[in-house]
Amino acid sequence: MGRNKTISDEAVLDRLLALLKSAAPDSLTFARASQAVGLSGATLVQRFGTREAMVEAILLHAWDRLNAVTAEADANAPISPAGAVEILMRLMPEDQLGYSVTDGLLLLREDIRNPTLRARGAAWGTYLAGALGRRLTDDAAHAEQMGWQMASMWQGALIWWAFKRERDRDATTEIEAVLEDWCRSVGAM
Repeated sequence: MGRNKTISDEAVLDRLLALLKSAAPDSLTFARASQAVGLSGATLVQRFGTREAMVEAILLHAWDRLNAVTAEADANAPISPAGAVEILMRLMPEDQLGYSVTDGLLLLREDIRNPTLRARGAAWGTYLAGALGRRLTDDAAHAEQMGWQMASMWQGALIWWAFKRERDRDATTEIEAVLEDWCRSVGAM
């Protein structure tokens, strides 16, 4: 008979995600994870098997969270170009912007290298492009293309904001203005 888990898988993954955000994925060991979670290294080995499987589980958990936030934003935003901007702004928590454009790139590298994680990222991108596109145009054949363009503009604006941080505008104001300008330039607003 198996023992009861003292800490749920979700709680373990939440704690490990916080650890992974503060340390490079390559430096995550069972010993470090054990200290962060409060479980023995052996217990974590039983749960995940390998260090690579543990990193994958953490990042799949992060994708689950992002999917949920994206679906909620999609469900609540108006069907309009302003709604498309609103979705993207909801995906940018102000308190995490500095992390997202610096250390977050290390996690993104893991997502791109791992085929399972890469597939999750591609699926999220397709969903996001669809949610944006149907707010930008009534032309279904053109909507996906516009959605991908807007998502690309958003990510580019976030990266360029990171380089130009000395400006007077905060990230939210800067990126929202870039997205609204783009919508106007393609005739969506």
